[in-house]
Amino acid sequence: MSIATKTGDNGSTGLMYNRRVSKCHPRVEAYGSVDELNTALGLAKASSLESYLREFLEATQHELVILMGELATLPEDLARYQKDGFKRVEASLTGRLDLAVKDLESRQISFKGWATPGATLSSATLDVARTACRRAERRSSVLLEAGQLENQEILVYLNRLSDVLWLLARWVETRAAVVMQDHEQNAGNKS
Repeated sequence: MSIATKTGDNGSTGLMYNRRVSKCHPRVEAYGSVDELNTALGLAKASSLESYLREFLEATQHELVILMGELATLPEDLARYQKDGFKRVEASLTGRLDLAVKDLESRQISFKGWATPGATLSSATLDVARTACRRAERRSSVLLEAGQLENQEILVYLNRLSDVLWLLARWVETRAAVVMQDHEQNAGNKS
């Protein structure tokens, strides 16, 4: 079977259970934004040498697949979705992010005022992912306000994830500054 099904040539796309909607439908905007976020996390993962960061981002990408599946399902199909064995976003997923916040905040991250993205390539990719996460959160909020998002834990998860991504970017910058400082001190000792 070809990836080019041509079923979307008329501007529509498929949701779970063969439901068709416009490609600009708010539900498609929501799960499409999460797809962009997942891609941004992939770039952040690929650009990092830190095993802690790579493992965290990999686990988060798997959770985003759960989130996308739920967003791609109309409320009237959610019971069938669960019956078919698909997972939904639960507080335990957000709990993992809460633990990451605690862990990162204990690492003495240094920052002052507003963060300016781009101190390092790795931190910049995390800031791109954070802004993609905020967009996904906004798009999901549209569904909530329209009465089309049953599971508010999706919003809690995305909100917490954006916090974690901000902290991760600052952690990467802090670690890079320490490495640079050590390098400068070692270079000074050689003179």
